[in-house]
Amino acid sequence: MSLRRLLAPLLAALALSACQDGPSRPPCAAGKVCLEFGNNTEPATLDPQQSNLVDEFQVIGDLNVGLTTDAPDGTPIPALAERWETSADGLTWTFHLREARWSDGAPITAEDFVYAYRRILKPETASIYAYLVFLLKNGAAVNAGDAAPETLGARALDPRTLELTLERPAPYLPELLKHLSFFPVPKHVVERLGDQWVRPGNYVSSGPYQLVSWRLGEYIEVEKNPQFWDADEVCVDTIRYYPTADAVTAERGIAAGELDVNTGFQSNRLSKINETLPGHARTHISLATSYLSFNTREVAAFRDPRVRKALSAAVDRSFITDKLLRAGQVPAFAFVPPGTANYVEDGPRTSFADLSFEDRQVLARDLLAQAGHGPDNPLEVEIKTGNTPDTTLLIQAIQADWEAVGVRTRLIQNEGQIAFAAYRMRDFQVGAMSWYADYNDPLTFLELLHSQTGAQNYGDYANPAYDALLAAAAAEPEAEARAAILAQAETLMLQEDALVPLLFVVNKALVNPRITGWVDNIANFHRSRWLCVDGSPRGPMP
Repeated sequence: MSLRRLLAPLLAALALSACQDGPSRPPCAAGKVCLEFGNNTEPATLDPQQSNLVDEFQVIGDLNVGLTTDAPDGTPIPALAERWETSADGLTWTFHLREARWSDGAPITAEDFVYAYRRILKPETASIYAYLVFLLKNGAAVNAGDAAPETLGARALDPRTLELTLERPAPYLPELLKHLSFFPVPKHVVERLGDQWVRPGNYVSSGPYQLVSWRLGEYIEVEKNPQFWDADEVCVDTIRYYPTADAVTAERGIAAGELDVNTGFQSNRLSKINETLPGHARTHISLATSYLSFNTREVAAFRDPRVRKALSAAVDRSFITDKLLRAGQVPAFAFVPPGTANYVEDGPRTSFADLSFEDRQVLARDLLAQAGHGPDNPLEVEIKTGNTPDTTLLIQAIQADWEAVGVRTRLIQNEGQIAFAAYRMRDFQVGAMSWYADYNDPLTFLELLHSQTGAQNYGDYANPAYDALLAAAAAEPEAEARAAILAQAETLMLQEDALVPLLFVVNKALVNPRITGWVDNIANFHRSRWLCVDGSPRGPMP
């Protein structure tokens, strides 16, 4: 697939925005409750089956819901499914849908889910998350073209009863069903309009909000969906989501009252923010890991495990977290974060985790020399990243660490969407990224490195033994035994240094104390239907 096609939704939105007039920050209508929401980056799409980034999910997750959704604390609660039953073997789940309507008034039916799951598996949909739907029976085979879509384990028993048949037991399914890859899409609209269904004026949503406009580079505006079954309990009438890649500018917007929320801030400004904006900074440990990926497909040197281990060992993680970022981040010598549900208490770590930084530098030089790299033949690498302030600090530190062991390192920064498009196309050598858990289970991290995962396995890690361990864990019904098998898989991946874990992420947000209903949670999901503004015409939600 071409880079042009990956960026097509963003370019279409640009063309659309050029036709729209109006102030960049309209006033809130009299008697209404408005929320000005800083959201880091510009989405490339609002199609739940083509989305990739957390910042897109913030908007899509306000527009839509699935069978389950996020409670204020991030835990799964019933949404479009009122209740469900599970067969004794854990393979068949029957969901009973509530009486609900799309934003255009059409009923939401079980067939909309079946249609959505078949659509996400179509190669032409180009979903980076299709692999999650491999959990449904025959999902991988349908995606590969080896089975007919009708054989997929998703069946409408009647308009309000959906049956899902799984390849393996998945007790975490209610958690997974919160994810946008399992959202329904409006069959009656998508079949008529194709990819154009996501444009303002066409977009039909299932959740508490409906799309009003999208002015590229300025804001996305949504308003309360009167068709939503719980609309009377939704406090905020209008939300505008602003791309706020410049964290310091967003901080000033919060201070000036132009923004109510911003889903990030520059880490090393936390102490200053606590002085100038008391009560605004919200920080807590996240289910997320920042890491580096090696492009083993295009860069021969990275196929040598000695080179990968050397580059990983040479990074001074403690300096990055404690001296540069300083917002509670924790050095990472593993991929699965501490606190992840359904996992071992003390998880695996890299082989060099207990060495001092000085000893790791010695190890790195020795490994590079063994691989044929030294003063007469230095390894030359290029790191490509997004352009956030935290990432800039991080990659400059990594550049210095690698230069210290004789690696010539060049840095390239792009706007976030451009960087991730490059990662998907393997147009990079080393990429810096973070993985935020799609659901609270170690599999959301470890499945990323399965050989069938596709584009999001940025380093193209492929090891049959690793895949076999994930399969064994999937077949293991006993929780502790499953966790132990998953730990074996992570151990194997870390022994091969398939990636460079850097740090465990801290969720960071600036939230005006007038905003009520914001609950800090490890998953860092904050659906706007739970928020309100103290002093608004209707007051805060109970």
